[in-house]
Amino acid sequence: MPPVRFLLPALVAVTWTAAAAAQGAAGGMARIPAGSYVPLYVAAGTPEVRVAAFRLDRYAVTRGEYLAFVRSNPKWRRDSVKAVFAGEGYLADWPAALDAGTPTDRARPATGVSWFAARAYCASTGKRLPTTDEWEYAGRASEHSRDASHDPAFMSRLITLNTAGAAERALPRRGFRNAYGVHGMHGGPWEWTDDFNSVLVSADSREAGGTGRHTDFRAVCASAAIGASDPSNYAAFLRHAFRAALDARSTIGMLGFRCAASA
Repeated sequence: MPPVRFLLPALVAVTWTAAAAAQGAAGGMARIPAGSYVPLYVAAGTPEVRVAAFRLDRYAVTRGEYLAFVRSNPKWRRDSVKAVFAGEGYLADWPAALDAGTPTDRARPATGVSWFAARAYCASTGKRLPTTDEWEYAGRASEHSRDASHDPAFMSRLITLNTAGAAERALPRRGFRNAYGVHGMHGGPWEWTDDFNSVLVSADSREAGGTGRHTDFRAVCASAAIGASDPSNYAAFLRHAFRAALDARSTIGMLGFRCAASA
């Protein structure tokens, strides 16, 4: 039988993987029914966008869950990932390549993860990143209403949540549980979407090593209210401007993700 000292690393890896799987199973996914919503910018003659039913993770992916992923997929370790798939900030706040920090740290949202890496994580669980329309559609919900986008108090609250300091936004499970049962869509780190900047840029171009930047000039001027469906929706402008500044390699300390799946 191998000495105990050789068994301990394998035992720790198995324990972390099991713990992350248990946490993910406990959180589960919420089913978001089909419907329509009015995005911040809409095409002429298309006042609403139809969204098919889908499922969305109740919680953002945590550092502990992402640690289990990189243990099982070494090519996504901080010291192994290819530069074409992640910028220099990739997992930069981890103490080491296979150390996501203290138990409190491991409960925090996983941040500093590129679009490529987030997409790979979701695929490893049989899921995908949500589309921007799916995220925005589900993100309209308050604790008690599935569409609070016309509630001035709720919209003001989103501004407060999304302009808090980085340390506060990085706290575990910050934010509120909305009417769908999804927690922390506002008030925590920003979150990746699959088509994070423009539907005009295909996933194939990103896979080929392109930056994934948009060609929609409305998105370039993301903060402009001209042409917006709701010029008073400041929180939506913040999200739109943030996404417009990203490319697929971006690794930002206040950018995390959650996964989605078809209903």
